[in-house]
Amino acid sequence: MKGLEINPRELSETGSWSVSLESGRLQFGEGSLDRLGGLVRGLGCTRVLLVTDAGIRAAGHVERAEAVMIAEGIDYAVFDEVVENPTTLVVESARRAAQAFGPDGIVALGGGSSMDCAKGVNFLLTNGGKMEDYWGTGKASRPMLPSLGIPTTAGTGSEAQSYALIAQEGSRNKMACGDPKAKFRSVILDPSLLPSAPREVRAVAAMDAVSHAVESYVSTRRNPVSQLFAMEAWRLLESSLEAALGSPERVETWGRMLLGAHFAGWAIEHSMLGAAHACANPLTARFGIPHGVAVGLMLPHVVGFNRDEVGTLYGELENADPSRTGAPRIEHRIAELRQACGLGGKLRDYDVPRESFGELAEQAAEQWTASFNPRQVGPEELKGLYESAY
Repeated sequence: MKGLEINPRELSETGSWSVSLESGRLQFGEGSLDRLGGLVRGLGCTRVLLVTDAGIRAAGHVERAEAVMIAEGIDYAVFDEVVENPTTLVVESARRAAQAFGPDGIVALGGGSSMDCAKGVNFLLTNGGKMEDYWGTGKASRPMLPSLGIPTTAGTGSEAQSYALIAQEGSRNKMACGDPKAKFRSVILDPSLLPSAPREVRAVAAMDAVSHAVESYVSTRRNPVSQLFAMEAWRLLESSLEAALGSPERVETWGRMLLGAHFAGWAIEHSMLGAAHACANPLTARFGIPHGVAVGLMLPHVVGFNRDEVGTLYGELENADPSRTGAPRIEHRIAELRQACGLGGKLRDYDVPRESFGELAEQAAEQWTASFNPRQVGPEELKGLYESAY
C-alpha cells in the first residue's frame, strides 16, 4: 500500500473502495469479484492458474470467477484439490497442474489453505526444488509469477502476507515459507463471498482472525504500523463477530469481518505472532484440531500469562472503542467470542490427554512464533499453558 500511507479506520468507514498496492490493487466491496478480469490484466497476465477447493466450486464462486475471466479474454486452468492445512504433497500436485498449463500468473480463491497452496505453487513453479527448500525467509532466488488473492473467509489474512504455511507430508509439521516475492500483488475483498461457507467454517476462521489481531498487537516485533492495523482489526472483529454469525445474510457486517481479518494479516506481516500460535500448531499436527479452534483454546491463557509483561497494551485493546465503557478484560472477551463461535473451551473437550503435554510443549518451543511472545517461553512455561487450558 504505497508505504502503508493509509488509515485503516478511514477505510473501515467507507463503503466500496480501491487503493494502490506497491504493484497492483486492493479492491474492497460487495460484488468486487467482478473486477477480477481487469485486475488480472493489470498485472500483465493473460493465462492464469486458479487455485481453489471443491467447496468453493460447489458454492458457485469458481463458476463466477470463470465467467469474469472469460469475458475479459483471460485463459485459465483450475486446480480445485486444495485441502485444509495443505501438505507438500498437495502443493506438488498443484505444481504439476501448473507446469502442464504454463500460466503467466496465479489466482487464489478460497480460505487460507488456498492462499497458502497458491504461494507454494509459485515457489516451486518459478524456483524449482521442494517446499522444504523455502522453509524460512527470503530463499527464492528467482522472480515469481504475479499473483492475486481472493479470500472467501474472514480468517487467516493470508492474502496480506508473504508467507505460505505448508504442512510437511508425514510429520505434519507446519513450515512457514516466506519471501516478499510470494506476496499477492493484488487482492479482492468481496464480502458477498463469505456467507456461503458453513457456519462452522466461518466461526473457526473468525476465531483465527481474532487471535491474529491480539497476538500481533503485543509481539516483541510490534511497531506503530503493525499496532495501527492490529488495533483496527480487533475493533472490527470484536464488535462484529457475534452479529455476523447470527445473521449471515448481513453482507455489511461480513465486510467488517473481512476487513478485520485482512488488517490483522497486515499486522502479522509487520510484527509476527506469539505463544498461542506456537501452542496451537502441535495440537493441529498431532490431534487434527482445526487451527482456529486450537488457537482459540490457547489464546485466553496466553493473554493471562502475558498480562504482567504487556498488560497496558491489552488495556489499549480493551478500550479500542472509546464509546463503550466497562469493557471486560480481553481474555474474558475472547472466551465470550469463542463461545459465540460454538467452540469448546478446554483441551479435554477435544480428547487431548494430559500425558501428551510434555511432548506438545517441546514441539511448541520449536515453533518460530514462540520467539516473538512478549513474555519469554520455553518448554516448562508452554507445558503450564497446556495445563491451564486442560
